[in-house]
Amino acid sequence: MRRNLALAHALTNQLPGLIGREVTGVLVSGTTLAPGFELPPAWDWVILPGVEKGRGGYRPRSLDVPMPDLVSLRASLLESVLGSFRPDLVVVDRHATGIHRELEVALRRARAAGPVRMVLGLREVLDSPEAAIAEWDREGGEGLVTSLFDAIWVYGDPAVHDPVAAGEIPHSFRKLIHYTGYLAAGRPQGSGQLSMRRPYFMTTVGGGADGHALAKMASDAALPPGVGHLIVAGPQMPAQQLNDLRLRAKAGFKIVDTLDDMVLHMRRAEAIVSMGGYNTVCEILATRVPALVVPRTESRSEQRIRAESLAAAGYLEHRDIGMLTPAVLADWLVKQLGTKVDRRRAQLNGLVRVPQLAAGLLLPVLESIGTRPLDHIREGAAHVAI
Repeated sequence: MRRNLALAHALTNQLPGLIGREVTGVLVSGTTLAPGFELPPAWDWVILPGVEKGRGGYRPRSLDVPMPDLVSLRASLLESVLGSFRPDLVVVDRHATGIHRELEVALRRARAAGPVRMVLGLREVLDSPEAAIAEWDREGGEGLVTSLFDAIWVYGDPAVHDPVAAGEIPHSFRKLIHYTGYLAAGRPQGSGQLSMRRPYFMTTVGGGADGHALAKMASDAALPPGVGHLIVAGPQMPAQQLNDLRLRAKAGFKIVDTLDDMVLHMRRAEAIVSMGGYNTVCEILATRVPALVVPRTESRSEQRIRAESLAAAGYLEHRDIGMLTPAVLADWLVKQLGTKVDRRRAQLNGLVRVPQLAAGLLLPVLESIGTRPLDHIREGAAHVAI
């Protein structure tokens, strides 16, 4: 959701200057947390009934219905959104046809209805090659993907990690792929309402559903007098675990569940400890602050692969959580006081590159219409669905 919100802001700010039209759009999400984040002008949310990942695969997050019924409901809503909004550009995040292919019919009908450009947007690391290829098969296979999408945007730097060479993306997709660089520089700054007295360290555990162990270790780390610690527990951390962290907090520690100005506080921190999710790592890369990434060890290999790749490039450090204790973590943090990391070699301008790629897809459609009355691509704003 944060990745696609950043894309929406970038397209709104830059695409009008490239195609001569304003942008209006919908962001489709499966989380009720989404409306709490600031949208760019002329955008709105469409919130689908949510799913979550359990031991046996995906399941309904809230509704007490069988999974096939939820898939059918999501498919109907998606078809209605794309059919009524008639987007000129559709950007699908990560899952080509949805969790259980609930997006497939909506995409097919949107393509049949008129000129529309469809893009599959992928983070730079998917999973282990075996797991990634199995997921491509579940989503319809190579033939379906190449028939639906005009381009694949990979939000990363192949010099750090190349998912095609690693076997995570089929080689047959190469002609569709454009590497954008990380979606790092240019993210919205946020409100700056939370105040932290400097100097301070910062720990963030992404959504927080599986971040209690790292956040607890950070809250137990003894730091020198006068050095604070901002711990962002994540909006999905269970309330009991969040309360546990607050009970452990020492003087100068501040524990919050969410933060709308993550980048601002990262830039002001002396050092950052985090899990290895895509958005958090992008926000770190946009700073010069030393960072220690402690990747998730269950479910996917994505975070471990990302941490190892970025550490090999010299942009951050990484350790497994089994190698850490509060004392080890405190020692690492203190050693970072006053230091900076040079990340100027990193390709961080994905939020500039994406609007350029979007314009390249849309301009031929605009030019082909010529002086005829505009129907699907309107006289006014270009319609984007993400």
